[in-house]
Amino acid sequence: MSDTTGKPQNTAAFYGQSVASFAVAMAATAIGIFKLHADAWVRAFLAIAVLYLVTSAFTLAKVIRDRQDAQTRAYSPFEKL
Repeated sequence: MSDTTGKPQNTAAFYGQSVASFAVAMAATAIGIFKLHADAWVRAFLAIAVLYLVTSAFTLAKVIRDRQDAQTRAYSPFEKL
């Protein structure tokens, strides 16, 4: 009998593409803010706002994932004790 949980795993290619996409998006945003024709305080405000948005997105994704994991871990009468 197998001890695997049956949870689907992400492939290395999917993980790599996700990391690359995030890096490109952050770089493009940083370059856009840096090249913006505005005062330094405006660019600094936008940079702080982007960092806050990114950390909030990571936190939201973690909270949603944790809530879904809690809902799917119900007792199954056929699970190994």
